Amino acid sequence: MEKFTQEVINIIISIPKGKVMTYGQIAFLAGNPWGARQVSRILHSMSKKYDLPWHRVINSKGQISLTEIGFQSQKMLLVEEGVVFKKENLIDLSVYLYEPF
Repeated sequence: MEKFTQEVINIIISIPKGKVMTYGQIAFLAGNPWGARQVSRILHSMSKKYDLPWHRVINSKGQISLTEIGFQSQKMLLVEEGVVFKKENLIDLSVYLYEPF
């Protein structure tokens, strides 16, 4: 497994309940500031295998990027963890953004 991939997995696993991180933030911390799309691919392909809390990863605007069923599932999981949405699809990053370092 590539170092970047392993770092992404480790960072995602570290996100506590009730907090979120952005794709870009994870990519930056994993060593590739331009790797947000890679983070998305890693989530898509490895969430089940590594039991990743995929629902805690959102876009830089504080929104869920998924649509329809994926959106509803992600929102439900975040709400269950205590995340409050400002609008239908907006999370206040000043409150819920996890900054590990």
